[in-house]
Amino acid sequence: MRPIELTPLFASLQSLTGIGPRLIVLMRKCVNLPAGITEPRVLDLLWHLPTGVVDRRAEPAIAEAVPGSIATLKVRILKHFPPPRGNNRAPYKVRVEDDSGKLDLVFFHAERKFIERQLPVGEERYVSGRVERYSDKLQMSHPDYIVAPDARDDLPMLEPVYPLTAGLSGKIVQKAARQAVERVHSVPEWQEPAWVSSREWPTFDAALRRLHKPTDAGDVSTGGAPWQRLAYDELLAGQLALALVRQNFKTRPGRIIRGDGSVRARLADALPFSLTNAQREAMREIEADMSAPRRMLRLLQGDVGSGKTVVALLAMAIAVEAGAQAALMAPTEVLARQHLETIAPLAEKAGLRLGLLTGREKGRARRDVLERLAAGEIDIIIGTHALFQPDVVFRDLAFAVIDEQHRFGVHQRLSLQSKGGSQGTDVLVMTATPIPRTLVMTHYGDLDVSRLSEKPPGRKPIVTKKLPTESMEKLVERLRTQLAEGAQVYWVCPLIESSDVSELAAAEERHAYLSQLFGKENVGLLHGGMQDKAKDAAMEAFAANQLKILVATTVIEVGVNVPNANIMVIEHAERFGLAQLHQLRGRVGRGSRESFCMLLYKAPLGETARQRLEMMEDTEDGFLIAEKDLELRGGGEVLGARQSGTPGFRVAEVPGFEALLSAARDDARLVLAADPMLASPRGQALRTLLYIFECDEAVRLFRAA
Repeated sequence: MRPIELTPLFASLQSLTGIGPRLIVLMRKCVNLPAGITEPRVLDLLWHLPTGVVDRRAEPAIAEAVPGSIATLKVRILKHFPPPRGNNRAPYKVRVEDDSGKLDLVFFHAERKFIERQLPVGEERYVSGRVERYSDKLQMSHPDYIVAPDARDDLPMLEPVYPLTAGLSGKIVQKAARQAVERVHSVPEWQEPAWVSSREWPTFDAALRRLHKPTDAGDVSTGGAPWQRLAYDELLAGQLALALVRQNFKTRPGRIIRGDGSVRARLADALPFSLTNAQREAMREIEADMSAPRRMLRLLQGDVGSGKTVVALLAMAIAVEAGAQAALMAPTEVLARQHLETIAPLAEKAGLRLGLLTGREKGRARRDVLERLAAGEIDIIIGTHALFQPDVVFRDLAFAVIDEQHRFGVHQRLSLQSKGGSQGTDVLVMTATPIPRTLVMTHYGDLDVSRLSEKPPGRKPIVTKKLPTESMEKLVERLRTQLAEGAQVYWVCPLIESSDVSELAAAEERHAYLSQLFGKENVGLLHGGMQDKAKDAAMEAFAANQLKILVATTVIEVGVNVPNANIMVIEHAERFGLAQLHQLRGRVGRGSRESFCMLLYKAPLGETARQRLEMMEDTEDGFLIAEKDLELRGGGEVLGARQSGTPGFRVAEVPGFEALLSAARDDARLVLAADPMLASPRGQALRTLLYIFECDEAVRLFRAA
């Protein structure tokens, strides 16, 4: 149960004064909400941190005010000068003075009665805003603040600047944020006192107060003590949750899965190549995990074309040798069917019985698969999310492979694991997105990691070149020559259909254009908006070499395998991230032909886009590319967090991130080694931390699984 003192933080933003139905709609657009949350809460506003401050501390006399600067002035109101009747374009001016000189307050489209109430002649007011010189006079247009002397303390001398959306003013967000901060009651200190003291960090509640009510410009800096403190809190919460998950998983009784090697021997004979050293090492690690009396949870990380599927198949074969079943879950139907096509010839030679279950299998066909699965007549089932539906029952599921893990959530992984009954299921998760070391720690800290760093022998390098879109005609002529020699081409576009607000080439338009040049019968189209049957037909025609060019969106990014395709054209390559460009390039270079990747870009290139495309030209090493991607895009984006629901950081992307992350990881391990149930005073305080950063759900799920 969440501690009762945290309840006010999880209340709707509408519980704050001044936030009604209209403003909550704007807040929803403005505030970054975690996955699954649709209504902004007080906590979400607390994490909506300022990007800077407006400094109003300068309080000069009028004569000493510097034009162009922000100043707070104490003035007497002399006279109002409304615009002539009927002339709405003329400004409303109010002349004010102090002992040193005069200044005009200028308002456009102003309501006269409102200004007269705000600035009564003869009275004193504090006004704050930008001082400007107009002709020979000083003026302040639309002062940011006008307050009476007795309300002087309401004027923020350091005003935080928040990210906003159209229709939402900084004053509204600031007022709401100040109310939110008041709801943060003193919480127990979960950090080691010596660690906090050595860094001169404030307490948790003081850090939030200093960010939303800064007393110094450095308070809102990502390198400042308040922000660094909260960043470390978030990282520690994440590392602690992952460590708890890992501890809980590892201490659960598993099953010993050992095979006699017979199926693996037949598979090895059927392979057209020998395993790389990296594949052999990964198999040794997986085999050791499976034969241990605890549950396995391992990440198999491999670059495009490093042979992960073969390792997964050999691992599944161990389960089959032991008399049990295995499952392979893919994020899309295209990828599930691709896995089936890749595995089927090898499985047939090894005597393995395969099944396929996706959302498309309906009626009798689905019932037939489910009956065979429950009876143990299917050794390996390949499928999508359909695998963890309640009516999918295994005779004895011992091993599960989850491909492209970052596209699935914790719930889905657990649903598949629970199909293994009381002994659970050993799990191997795979990703073809090379993950930087720091992200392995933050997103996959609950898994052991195997890494395939070699490519199978015979893989040729892919010639990669960037080209401005003005060179498209030359590119088309080069393609004519290649196609005449038997080549096949992927042409990737970033959008499905054209848009009035976008210059991006749409897949449908490009398909029409290339069909005119190369003939309708030679050019296919594949995008996510098509019916499944149409998608399959296009992919099958391309794989069978009936189509010479396949125009596609990024639906072909993962898993599609057509060895004869040797040219990849990526249009508007400057709009793609490095990891995605690398994934797309990996669709070619799989056969005996020399392969090419052409990166078409629209000039002029921004600095980040230029670095991305040059990195693609310089290397094919996915791990180097992943590190560069992390450097250019930041940790929250590299794994496709926006698309996949992987949680990005709300506070933690700060200078010194890696050092803070390493410290948080070590701290989490030490805490759980000494206090595995978080029962000590610090352990109890850390439970509060887990609730505040909403890591409690993952821990609860794993405990309940």
